[in-house]
Amino acid sequence: MKPHIASIILFFVLLVTACSPRERALHIVTTGDVHGSWFDEPYVEGQAKKTSLMSVYAWVDSLRRSVGKQNVLLLDAGDCLQGDNAPYYYNYVETEGEHLFVQLVAYMGYDAIAVGNHDIETGHKVYDKIAAQLQAHGIPFMGANAIDVKTGNAYFTSYEVFERGGLRVAVLGFTNPNMEAWLDEPIWEGMRFESLIPSVQDWVDRVREQENPDLVVVLTHSGTGNGDGLSLESQGLDLLNSLHDVDVLVCSHDHRPYVKEKNGTWLINGGARAGNVGHVTVSKAKDGTKKIHGETIRMNKDKVDQAMKKQFQPAFELVKGFTLQPVGQLSMELRTRDAYKGMSDYVNLVHTVQLESSGAQISFAAPLTFNGSVKAGQVIYYDMFTIYPFENQLYVMKMKGSEIKNYLEYSYDGWIQTPGQHVLKIEDEPDARTGASKWSFVGRTYNFDSAAGLVYTVDVTKPFGKRVKISSMADGSRFDPDAWYNVAMTSYRASGGGDLLLDGGGLDKEELEERTVARLPEVRMMIYQYFTQHGTVNASLIRDRSVLGEWHFVPEKVVAPLMEKDMNLIF
Repeated sequence: MKPHIASIILFFVLLVTACSPRERALHIVTTGDVHGSWFDEPYVEGQAKKTSLMSVYAWVDSLRRSVGKQNVLLLDAGDCLQGDNAPYYYNYVETEGEHLFVQLVAYMGYDAIAVGNHDIETGHKVYDKIAAQLQAHGIPFMGANAIDVKTGNAYFTSYEVFERGGLRVAVLGFTNPNMEAWLDEPIWEGMRFESLIPSVQDWVDRVREQENPDLVVVLTHSGTGNGDGLSLESQGLDLLNSLHDVDVLVCSHDHRPYVKEKNGTWLINGGARAGNVGHVTVSKAKDGTKKIHGETIRMNKDKVDQAMKKQFQPAFELVKGFTLQPVGQLSMELRTRDAYKGMSDYVNLVHTVQLESSGAQISFAAPLTFNGSVKAGQVIYYDMFTIYPFENQLYVMKMKGSEIKNYLEYSYDGWIQTPGQHVLKIEDEPDARTGASKWSFVGRTYNFDSAAGLVYTVDVTKPFGKRVKISSMADGSRFDPDAWYNVAMTSYRASGGGDLLLDGGGLDKEELEERTVARLPEVRMMIYQYFTQHGTVNASLIRDRSVLGEWHFVPEKVVAPLMEKDMNLIF
């Protein structure tokens, strides 16, 4: 072929290519509910490696190198600052300088982060500092529905516009609106929280008009939910069923990986603890049509970014040293799973600490780790997070005897059922929140409160409202339905968390503050001090029936075989 003819053909090929529709691709990567899973290595020797931000970064960095950094948007849907020794250490122990979380997400190149309820739980001093430090790196900490009561404006960043993948992308961020039901007011003082419906649509309409984006991404710390409009904390499917002009809806909070498309909107929930990422690809042809596809991708715990690991190894060693410090001795094993079938040493320890620390007559407590254990022998600080993973304070509230009884009826109704095939309220479904691979509890186990300071039974053959029979106080004195008692419980419960006080005890939300008798320090710190005070925690300390009283599921001949069967199914 003659050179000038080849040149003419190449010219026409380039011309046709240039004039034909060409797609521009954007990759949106999402995490959420990481809960301090920052390092891949365990703090305690012999424990398994785990997925972490270092796993996520290895995957994201590979994607960026493949498609170009300008074509990737990296987002997090909240609950970043609680759930592991590392955030605790940098929230409350090593507080000078830039927070480690900020260093990590800046290194990874996150574009935006939504505020989670457990981020707010850390308190103003922590999350205000985080917000400012993130902003210094150009990373907005987002929560458009957290309203500053003084100004009427959003307390956190509302939205940000990015130019990525050849698209103008508006990312709107929202926190969980149910905050006031879980956390005491001083923690979120100066804010009020709006429901995501209609707040999200109002913001979408405003941003569409003002910014004229090609793509709208709504980043929420809200659970996927059931789409029935009944759960303020899990409005994901409610939003999917009602929103318009939204391309991608990112959910989190319930730790449940989930993907669904409806009317052109893709809902993506990547689950928790860096086990998966959400991955949404968006392509737009020159004619303006968009193609969107969402999926979750499992992270590989053995594939981490080595440069990142080296960069943050000194911080890991600091946290590890803090984690391994001795706390005391334990004479028996504590197993959280034992709490589902009756009195257990694990919950007895929590009850004992709550009663002794508060001087209350009665204590409410639940298993807060789904299936954890602390072996007999030396106890280290790491074990405190198995025993008590949350930063809850201890509260004392004034309750009437009849309210206590109703509270317990409500608690056990979420836990057990009238015997048929089962006695525990379980279903043949996996639960990504707890790690249960087959059978799982229908309700959330951290709402399975039992009481100490009372002697009572729970008759599984009776209907709701007639199961709990309280015989006496722990010391044998009469329990009076009309008398008032001081009851120790967590700040989460005292704020209405789990609805046990509200729907169970029958209290009004407005009553909770006036019923509060005392506010004490964090429960985990009190458990730590209990170990350091006694040196060795043995059975005689945490099985004292004159302090704890006792309770049992009855009748034993009905409960025993079904309980054994159900426990084997779950575990």
